[in-house]
Amino acid sequence: MQDSTPVLVGIDVGGTKTHLRAVAGGTPVADHVRTSGGWRPHDPVAAAGWPAALAAEVLPAGVRPSAPAVGGHACETPRQCARIRSALRDHADTPALVVGDAELLVPAAGLARGIGVVAGTGSVAVGRRADGTPVQVGGWGAALGDEGGAAGLVREAARACWAAHDRCEPPDALAAALLDAFGEPEVPAPGAALEGATDPSAEWGRQAPAVFAAAEAGSALARGVIAAQGRALATLVTLLARRGVPAEDVVVAGGTVLAQPLLYDAFTAALAETLPTARACPADQVAGK
Repeated sequence: MQDSTPVLVGIDVGGTKTHLRAVAGGTPVADHVRTSGGWRPHDPVAAAGWPAALAAEVLPAGVRPSAPAVGGHACETPRQCARIRSALRDHADTPALVVGDAELLVPAAGLARGIGVVAGTGSVAVGRRADGTPVQVGGWGAALGDEGGAAGLVREAARACWAAHDRCEPPDALAAALLDAFGEPEVPAPGAALEGATDPSAEWGRQAPAVFAAAEAGSALARGVIAAQGRALATLVTLLARRGVPAEDVVVAGGTVLAQPLLYDAFTAALAETLPTARACPADQVAGK
């Protein structure tokens, strides 16, 4: 039976993994990580039911969230978040907060304002204008966008290899790495593997380490792709700044950009050129201000 101490529950639903934490009066109640399989952000009822079921499973028996907060991957508009929030109240019977997962970065870093950039499986950049209006740029999924994310990197690496093939250039380390990753015998073949993916973000994204391995092996194509993807991430920040979002502090997160120095350095170098006043820092290194 739950006592009167409020139980605060935060759920970060990323493109690959989900992290739930719950505290009551400063005391940890739960800390749980699992995959994000089954998360359907564009179906409000299903999207609300997913974190509600997770909380019911993970929290101790009889404990109900007093103020659930969800940061959801691919929650792209205020209207979409509002619909999920409304549906979530049917499960929690208490006020809830639902925002895009990237919106968690700036407040989690202890900052009052700034820009959050995520480049993991996908990519996106978010911020708020001085009046509190949320603004998001990028995203759009593996087929159309997500530059700088794992899936976008693999898509652009394949395009670079096909272009080199059309120029009659011999396959380099990038082509060899992609062929090995997809288990294909020759350069045109990975196209069928990309097109046949049932979950492009996940299936393409899993092959991203091959792009970085090829760059380390000396592939000029791979290095060019990584540099271009770093510039694309910096462009997202510049777009937000142009739309009135304070851009002095840029909090960066995501398993791809933080795990790969080549991409992070390409991003920060491009950002220094396009927006010299911006200060980029990995999320886990930002001191509260």
